[in-house]
Amino acid sequence: MTFKKVIFQLHKILGLATGLIVFIVAITGCCWAFKDDIESLYDDYKTVIAQDAPVLTATEARDLAVEVFPNQTVHGTVFKKGDDAIEVIFYDAAPEFYQSVFLNPYSGDVIQIDDHLSGFFAFVLKGHIRLWLPKAIGEHVVGISVLIFILIIISGFMLWLPKKRKHLKQRLTFDWKATTRWKRKNFDLHTVVGFYICTLALILAFTGSMMSYNWLRYGVYKATGGEKAIAFTIPENKSEPLEHDKTSPMDQLIVRLHKALPNAESFELHYPHTEEESIFVEISKSKGLIYDSDYRFFDQHTLQEIETPSLYGSYKNAKVADKIQRMNYDIHIGAIGGIVGKIIVFLISLLTASLPVTGVLLWYGRHYKKKKKPIQAS
Repeated sequence: MTFKKVIFQLHKILGLATGLIVFIVAITGCCWAFKDDIESLYDDYKTVIAQDAPVLTATEARDLAVEVFPNQTVHGTVFKKGDDAIEVIFYDAAPEFYQSVFLNPYSGDVIQIDDHLSGFFAFVLKGHIRLWLPKAIGEHVVGISVLIFILIIISGFMLWLPKKRKHLKQRLTFDWKATTRWKRKNFDLHTVVGFYICTLALILAFTGSMMSYNWLRYGVYKATGGEKAIAFTIPENKSEPLEHDKTSPMDQLIVRLHKALPNAESFELHYPHTEEESIFVEISKSKGLIYDSDYRFFDQHTLQEIETPSLYGSYKNAKVADKIQRMNYDIHIGAIGGIVGKIIVFLISLLTASLPVTGVLLWYGRHYKKKKKPIQAS
């Protein structure tokens, strides 16, 4: 067999083996692209009438929310502007529990309870990352299939390359006539579309794989010159408890951060799980983006800021390798490019979903050709 025939067989076998999985992952990726934009159309409950009055402290918000879910773990509390509800997030890994309690920041009344594991977008996400299978199985199946899809993209590009320059136009355009048969049209849909989207589809597949595999994230980080710890690390306190404190220093932290950073989108405070652990606050600077957020850590007792050895610290201190890692998710969903980026990701995902379909039709047409009826002698 020639080299190109080997590549063709590899492309065909891998494509048939993972086609359904790639189709599901791509279609669900389409649906996820505009999640935040769609949800913003019906989330009026997240806003309140601003008042000239004190808002709930971090401790008060947590205690009120715990009354709703007394047996679950508080993940963190999100504080935004004066006309935004306070969101207390509950999360447990096993059994999986992920819900939010929205509170009126002035009265403490419960406004809404959101279950993040139910509804349309929860269904879409489960399909995208694990094919609606048990987590331990589904995530591995998707992760391996996406890695294989990267090989399919590369092999497909090698097959696309024409032997002669005069055939290049045929590989770049849909030169269809009234007499063009559907098999030819299907071949063009597979090859021409595949060529135009291969680069961006490769980026989406690669960024998705980086979220699936720590070894890949580590390799990319070190290859781009990364020097910090790649794992998220919450440092320990630098001081001992102060007995004379009548109020929790943590309750003063959000007030201070609001004054220091009045233009921040939100402050997500994570409560320490132990006496030794510092307070972690995720400060969002841009609506709809994650990469430029600040991850800051404060001593429980003195509120002294503590540096983390992880790449997840203040964005202003991030180097190129750190920024590449932090941008990964925003690139994957297109948020890095705003609404235009999301449209591009939507279209690329939709066209990617078409490739397994046209590919299977190509295979079927070649292996199950209609046999011509023999001409009977009169």
